[in-house]
Amino acid sequence: MPGVRQDLRRALQAIAFTQAGYFTAAQARDVGYSYQAQKHHADSGNWLRVDRGLFRLPDWPTGEDDTWVRWTLWSRGRGVVSHDSALRVHALSDVEPALVHLTVPPGFRAVDDLVVLHRGDVPTEDRDERLGWSVTTPLRTLVDVAAGDLSQEAIDAAVTDAVERGLTTRRQLLRRCADEPERPALRLERALHRMSEHG
Repeated sequence: MPGVRQDLRRALQAIAFTQAGYFTAAQARDVGYSYQAQKHHADSGNWLRVDRGLFRLPDWPTGEDDTWVRWTLWSRGRGVVSHDSALRVHALSDVEPALVHLTVPPGFRAVDDLVVLHRGDVPTEDRDERLGWSVTTPLRTLVDVAAGDLSQEAIDAAVTDAVERGLTTRRQLLRRCADEPERPALRLERALHRMSEHG
């Protein structure tokens, strides 16, 4: 039995190591932990219960990606960090959102008071894949926030930061604007114009 337990622990740790120490009840079940065994490990402190159906290895060091991995797992891997949260990830402007913003598929049903859900598809070319989570690319992020309620000043700052740091170019932004609805296109073009005015 000790060999079997070690194999289970190794299999679970292999998953958790790619997800900032987190793992779901379903992932634990897939490697061989029954729900009864999961309750035992949580009750005895071998695993930390983070939320319903979500655990973390104890003593895992905190890191910058913790929040994003946690909410990606909450969304069952269907959510992509986006909008104001993606601005923060990419360090564009000084926006500090109080809630986590995720873009989820249209049929997604889960809700949580700590998450703002945006419904839509995020194709592969609009994603930056990270370890255990993904975030919209800087270009997609700028389009998303320009379509929302963020102030023009914050959008101006984000566009300037993105272009100056080489995360996108004026040409890429203008090309993308041609394919977007009027509101985000106009707001991004305004930001580029103001950037030119300030040299």
